[in-house]
Amino acid sequence: MSVSIVQYYGDQTSKCGYCTGTDCSKSHGMHAYRLTCDDYQELIDRGWRRCGNYCYKPQNDITCCPCYTIKCDALEFKLTKSNKRILRRMNKFLRDGKREPSEQQQQTAGESKTADDADVGVGVNASDPQPQLPDKKPSVINVEQVESLAAEMKSACPAPGLDVTAGKGDPAASLSVSNKCKTLISNLNPPRKKAKQMRLERRQAKLGAPLEQPSHTKTLKQEKSLKDFLAAPCETDKHHLKLRLVNVNSDEFRRTLPQSFELYKKYQIVIHHDPPKNLMAYKDHLQQSPMKHQTTEDAPDMGYGSFHHQYWLDGKLIAVGVIDILPGSVSSVYFFYDPDYSFLSLGTYGSLREIDLVQTIAERVPALKYYYMGFYIHSCPKMRYKGKLSASYLLCPETYVWVPLTDAVRSKLDVEKYQRLNPDATAKDVNEFLNQHLNDVMLLLDAKTCVSYNSFVQLTGVVGDRDVIIEYSKLVGRVCAQRMLFVNMS
Repeated sequence: MSVSIVQYYGDQTSKCGYCTGTDCSKSHGMHAYRLTCDDYQELIDRGWRRCGNYCYKPQNDITCCPCYTIKCDALEFKLTKSNKRILRRMNKFLRDGKREPSEQQQQTAGESKTADDADVGVGVNASDPQPQLPDKKPSVINVEQVESLAAEMKSACPAPGLDVTAGKGDPAASLSVSNKCKTLISNLNPPRKKAKQMRLERRQAKLGAPLEQPSHTKTLKQEKSLKDFLAAPCETDKHHLKLRLVNVNSDEFRRTLPQSFELYKKYQIVIHHDPPKNLMAYKDHLQQSPMKHQTTEDAPDMGYGSFHHQYWLDGKLIAVGVIDILPGSVSSVYFFYDPDYSFLSLGTYGSLREIDLVQTIAERVPALKYYYMGFYIHSCPKMRYKGKLSASYLLCPETYVWVPLTDAVRSKLDVEKYQRLNPDATAKDVNEFLNQHLNDVMLLLDAKTCVSYNSFVQLTGVVGDRDVIIEYSKLVGRVCAQRMLFVNMS
């Protein structure tokens, strides 16, 4: 039995990566030694996100740029014209090996991309700044020793579930003249034919085939789905793209680490103009995860946990999507790619591939149907791209219910950057932690000792960091507060 172990840091203040303000980004932070996939799903459904082993939750009511958790229902997702254009561009490149002339001209002339063509990475976190980690170091906890406590905790560590969704003269003569005029004008100015119809007529005339008259009674052609666009490649294609899903703790990850690290450094330098990080910082940010690989009978084939979704073009790594596969979702952590292939809009293409992954998993695990895109920051125009995906929802920061991202919601956010979002003024958090639940919070005193808060007070005669424990418990919710181990620092 695995158990989550966390150490709460409290309020954190740092420079904002969105408005670049100094000491104006406010959040709560904690270090996760271990998180079960179920607990992390609960946490992100309460506005938490992770960066490596560090978890943070923006204080939306006071921070400079409120961050709203955003997700897309992959089973209700509909492709836009822009999405289709990017998919066709990739398919054409793979088939013929050629870039579209308009893109070559655009890059040669140094023109800026349009909003639709810009490689903004809809649905991924390629543009999200890395949160500033606190200076304080986590306590040294022997996680393996703590795991041995788990078997003895079933009765002491409850895991409750919440159903926690006309004219003059003769009128006749006048009418006759009028009709003749209309006929004459119509003959002099026939309606213009569409280019497609003209091409069809020329082709049929050349072949000697009778002209097929357009019919308004024909059945409309069925619209192509995402899977249709991502159909299996042809052996005669000029290029071949292969995707590999690699667990971050696997031998395959370690084998391909040199390629992924070099790709990341190139991306940071060219796209973000940042100095390259060393290998340790890269692993802390994008490999380290508090979640173990987890497999169960009802899990998807790849199991649950943290993965790198690798894009290999003719044997060369050109993009990596860092994702968490959880019981109810695929959560995008980060996405980076080779700038030499920016013409393929790999950021957006990657998000479409990840939606396809969700759709594929949902065929076996129906509950796993959501694609989490990190945070939607409406007050930062360059970060609104995540709201372009259809069937998207924002998490209410007060009641933790999902609200459809509509034009009405956007209008409200235009007026005031912080919003409750839930239109029901009487609604409350169904997973709310109340003070009377405090006695059920589990404290980890050391690697061998775990007790409830109530038992801790009875044994020691001290209340410890009572206010801090209550604050933490309200932020993670009653379910996680009673299920995760809180590293006690008192």
